[in-house]
Amino acid sequence: MWIKIATVLVLIVIISSLFSALFFLVKDKSGNDRTVKALTVRIGLSITLFAGLIIAAYFGLIGHSL
Repeated sequence: MWIKIATVLVLIVIISSLFSALFFLVKDKSGNDRTVKALTVRIGLSITLFAGLIIAAYFGLIGHSL
């Protein structure tokens, strides 16, 4: 059960990072690289979540239900 909760929380953080990048892209006209940093955080979290789910499936913590 805790894996489902952690997955949902990480997905929420990924989506919030995506929207913060959109906000920085639209509102930040000073040429800072905050958009790139926010998208880098999103990609890092996505890869970490994907790897974590693969590892959890390998160890049998999650499985498919038919």
